[in-house]
Amino acid sequence: MPPLLSPQTTSRPAPPQARARDPWLDNAKVVLVTLVVIGHLLIVTPESRQLAWVYDFIYYFHIPAFVLITGYLSRTFRYSRRHLLSVLTTLVVPYVVFSWLMAWWRHLVGGEPMLDSIWTNPHWPMWYLIVTAMWRLATPVLRVHRVMVPLSIGVSLVAGLVDLQLFDLNRFLGFLPFFVIGLHLSSDDLARLRSPGVRAPALVVVGLTFWLARYTDTLWSTEPLYFRADYAELEPTFTDGVWVRVRLIMIALAMTAAVLALIPRRRSFLTAMGGYTLVVYLCHGFIVRGLEYAGWAEVLPASHPWVSIAITTVLAVGIALLLAWRPVAERLLWVVDPVNSVLQHRRARADAPARRTAAGRPGGSTGAPPSATPEPLGRGRPR
Repeated sequence: MPPLLSPQTTSRPAPPQARARDPWLDNAKVVLVTLVVIGHLLIVTPESRQLAWVYDFIYYFHIPAFVLITGYLSRTFRYSRRHLLSVLTTLVVPYVVFSWLMAWWRHLVGGEPMLDSIWTNPHWPMWYLIVTAMWRLATPVLRVHRVMVPLSIGVSLVAGLVDLQLFDLNRFLGFLPFFVIGLHLSSDDLARLRSPGVRAPALVVVGLTFWLARYTDTLWSTEPLYFRADYAELEPTFTDGVWVRVRLIMIALAMTAAVLALIPRRRSFLTAMGGYTLVVYLCHGFIVRGLEYAGWAEVLPASHPWVSIAITTVLAVGIALLLAWRPVAERLLWVVDPVNSVLQHRRARADAPARRTAAGRPGGSTGAPPSATPEPLGRGRPR
């Protein structure tokens, strides 16, 4: 976004220039949302010690990394009409729609009773939408000063004293440090992760965390990785609970930096899919639940856990790539983001005559270049 005109400027501002999307960020979003799909599909895989190991490894970092990227991409949020409408249309509306759709899917396909309070007590992946909306609305305050970073860590540690399930406020507070850190990161900060010398230490961090995940149940259990349970539920003392969360925050930050350092920097087939990560995030749950109801766990070779994990991982990657494939994602966008899909369809129809006229002129353009600022989850069509 170009700088705002100063009050002394009296000339009409020039139209803002479109910025090129950063392929590294798009690649990162695709990798992270694919890890979300893998993690959810592992839940319906036959239980084993190896499965718990891989599952815990993913949950040490993939949501914190996603939250940090969301914070980084939310830095320009202001209390303007455009930004507030964006929160409403790309977060709140999909939250309302998909919360009901998921409850209906579980009832229709799985035979489960309709959930109560489907909008006040988010189900499964829906929590991220409403929590991101709250983070976005708090952004102007959270960006006031870098002191908000240590304050957010303190809030996260204290939040373990209470059980705030309404709108998943416990995760809003628990993951808050990662969002605030993302808000205060600069492009130069992230650029340091792209230097070749960082990759070797990054591989070491990933390897050590994978080794650590094997002993999760010995150290603290899986539940603290969700940053949602209060300390009383986990049955440690307040001091123990704080110490566990401090270490998990440190591990998550180290792993986030390591994974981002290993993300491909160049354009690839993944880059084009980076604009559709919200489609993947919201729609994969229906496939995962469908596989669960169809008896996916019974198909896998339970006596060979590593084979089951490998098959599940390959399938999860395939689901993510299929949902992010443009021909599929463009159609699903009508459900994922109905408001903006309708508006963009109307604009495209209104601009069609002008584009045809421009295309017929020598050197004429067939359309304006797309905007490049990626959405935190990637709504779809670049704007």
